[in-house]
Amino acid sequence: MQSLIRSPSISSTRPAESSTRLNVFASGRVAVTLSSLFLGSLVASLAMAEVAPLTREPLSPEAMAMHVQAKRLVAKPATTLEPAVALAATASTVNSEQGPGGGAIGPGPGCNLFPAPPSVGASIPLSYFGPPPSDTNRSLVGPVQLLNSGVVDAKHGTITLPLYKGRLAGTNKPIWYILTDVDNSDVAAELGLNFSAKLTFASQAARTGNLDANGDIVFDKGTVNFAPKRNIVPGPAGAEFPPKSFTPGSVGDANYSPFVRIVNAANVIYNAPMVAFDVDASQINFPNGHVDYSKIHDQVVAIDPTNMTVTLNLINGFSFGRPVWYLSMDATIPLAAAIEHNTFAPLMAKLLLGHDDSFASPVERIFLATNGPESGSCNNPLRQGLSADLADGFRPNNVLGGIPTVALDYSPAWDAQLYTWTNDAIDRGFRGQLREEFQILTFVQDGLITGPGGAAFGSSGFAINCPVVQRLD
Repeated sequence: MQSLIRSPSISSTRPAESSTRLNVFASGRVAVTLSSLFLGSLVASLAMAEVAPLTREPLSPEAMAMHVQAKRLVAKPATTLEPAVALAATASTVNSEQGPGGGAIGPGPGCNLFPAPPSVGASIPLSYFGPPPSDTNRSLVGPVQLLNSGVVDAKHGTITLPLYKGRLAGTNKPIWYILTDVDNSDVAAELGLNFSAKLTFASQAARTGNLDANGDIVFDKGTVNFAPKRNIVPGPAGAEFPPKSFTPGSVGDANYSPFVRIVNAANVIYNAPMVAFDVDASQINFPNGHVDYSKIHDQVVAIDPTNMTVTLNLINGFSFGRPVWYLSMDATIPLAAAIEHNTFAPLMAKLLLGHDDSFASPVERIFLATNGPESGSCNNPLRQGLSADLADGFRPNNVLGGIPTVALDYSPAWDAQLYTWTNDAIDRGFRGQLREEFQILTFVQDGLITGPGGAAFGSSGFAINCPVVQRLD
């Protein structure tokens, strides 16, 4: 499988209507069937079987005070933002277009997972429905924002986060970055970040740094070149993956990883992806979009160094059958970075892969179809997979493992497991859209899917940094 993956040579404030829809669509699902009761008990038992969060000593008051300095006001999006989906839809060559690619609010059901409101099929209007159960218990059905340091814009499929300006140690070179995850639950709660106990075990794949008096990070090492032009030459129609050639749009040096261990504040590990490097604020001032991607990460839709905010594209996916939105920021091999419109991060490749939920594993699994349904593009509600992505420019509807509120084993470092539908399964009409980890594992067991090229299914040998943002249901 490694030979298959590596073979090509490297060359705004949310509108009221959307807000209402996001917050109340699930409340009409009152009737519970026997099958859903069974599924709920199964998922609950699986969650109980997950590895318990690592117990750590509480931070000293002095260390906690240093992390609190990194707290920022919840970022607000620009009101005149151009949707990323509009940019992608008008691109003449989706595989050479710079920027984030197709947005979460695509032009059809295969590229838009946003659930319908509960008023569909009912004889009463939406205003008659109460709040969703997730307002009472975040693990119950309904929408839940998981990354709480910013504002999700449901109309555009973006999130606006605080923008941080650190620097490279020993220089005056600025490092512009975001914070999304941390391995300390108290810091996560204080800063509105995702908590990931597994990040504690990512130390070997992390840079080091120190917090300054303003709560910004002085990074010891690690730089990113954002100048390269992303380009992919896909394979033939119907088999676009693997591509014939590929070039990622941003490339880190040997010391770059999005993960950073804070040496002077109890060795807490953050997920701090870089979005720009060694540029002044005047060079990256694009508060309403139309970003210069020769200087800025491809997933950035808008950036405002005056108000210190950055707006990023959200990506559709599933976790245990539930639609989710997440970010894609870095990958450990150039092929994945090119397809994901993110940064190639060589140091991140030191993550231990293949151990899933065993002790000291820093990763959770993400499942990517290579040859899922692609006919009809976004109009096909079963659309899924890397070939579909390379054919139409929208994202592949990947399946994530555990996320907060669903399981205890979340990590933003996702161990990629590529799967391929067998010719026999396709010929018999069995190929479809998969949405749940154990559904995929069962289909592997049943011989319906394998690893790429008929290889054994398992870790594909690379990881992707994908912080989860929003559970839609």
